[in-house]
Amino acid sequence: MKKDDLKSLVTQMYHELLDNINSQKEPNKEQVITYLQDAIITIQNIDEEDIDSIEHAKLAFSNAYKEIANKTLSSYKNTNNRFEKLSQIHEQTVQSCENQLIDMPSIKEKFNEVQNHMQQEVARANQVISELTTQVKELENSSNLDALTRIFNRRALDTYLKNICDKKKLEHELHILLLDIDDFKKINDKYGHIAGDKILIFVAKILRKALRDGDKVFRYGGEEFLIVLNRIDANTCQRIAGRILKLVSSNQLFYKGQAINVTMSIGATLFFSGDTPHKLIERADKALYKSKRSGKNQMHMELKNGL
Repeated sequence: MKKDDLKSLVTQMYHELLDNINSQKEPNKEQVITYLQDAIITIQNIDEEDIDSIEHAKLAFSNAYKEIANKTLSSYKNTNNRFEKLSQIHEQTVQSCENQLIDMPSIKEKFNEVQNHMQQEVARANQVISELTTQVKELENSSNLDALTRIFNRRALDTYLKNICDKKKLEHELHILLLDIDDFKKINDKYGHIAGDKILIFVAKILRKALRDGDKVFRYGGEEFLIVLNRIDANTCQRIAGRILKLVSSNQLFYKGQAINVTMSIGATLFFSGDTPHKLIERADKALYKSKRSGKNQMHMELKNGL
């Protein structure tokens, strides 16, 4: 990772840390230490060979922060449940003392103090749970990575294509591939949704390894992916699509001792001056439909005016 990349990542961490401190009502040194320790673990887990840009690294950090928040939320929920159970036990004990002939006012007073303290802790825990839930939702909404496949999501795609189309004209050719896993519903029905999720992860890894550093892969939605290929001509686009089809179909995913064969269909198109994201994807989708209709596990290209 280059010096500028490290500086960019540290800047990202700095802003995340400030946001984390600002979100706390009473921040303290221990919270900062915990956050920095989690940040170190996050950075250590970044695989430099498996991310194509510092942007992806920063997104990986943000998603790790979201996972930390989720774990914290789960911890608070478990603590809250224990407090509630203890509170119920103490309340029952106090009630049983009231029915006894022996009067123990001092013990009862202590039990009541504990009971009140427990109730206060439960209320505080519920408030923290509510605040953490809100923070997790905000992190999910701002994330540009798909939670399942760890590649860019639809939100990131919309921004990326908008930036491209806003330029109106590019100095080099740019192609997009719209990919769809063949018969994905049948696979889900036969092997279950867990197997379906594993296939999506399996395909995403193949796509990332098959592409160059300057290319981008997104999860478009469901079992569909979208790839942006920069600085290539139509022949190169076809060769890349062919290599992807071969890689996916020649690799098997093993699930519960069963080999699952996967194929994909691809629709491709070229960016033209004046294109909008909608026009680009519409042409690619039209080409994808031809691939599906023609027997699947193949690629078709749709250019302007249907050429």
